[in-house]
Amino acid sequence: MPGYSDTKDDHLKRLRRIEGQVRGIARMVDEDTYCIDVLTQIAAVTKALQAVSISLVEEHLGHCVVDAARRDPDEGAAKVAEASAAIARLVRS
Repeated sequence: MPGYSDTKDDHLKRLRRIEGQVRGIARMVDEDTYCIDVLTQIAAVTKALQAVSISLVEEHLGHCVVDAARRDPDEGAAKVAEASAAIARLVRS
């Protein structure tokens, strides 16, 4: 079971709100809204996605990684490596 199972509804709510923001940005572009205003909204969406990402990473570390480490040190090390790679991808994006 994923580490975010307990907060799944919260994540879905946030993602739906972000989805609405993205649709709003598309509407702004369609309506030739001033560039800086569009960029401001894009920055807000980016920040919101980062917040969801951080929450998912925290939940993964606290649940999946910890559980794997308790079961087997090698499995725990593999989960840590997997989490590190995921964090690296987030940092690069």
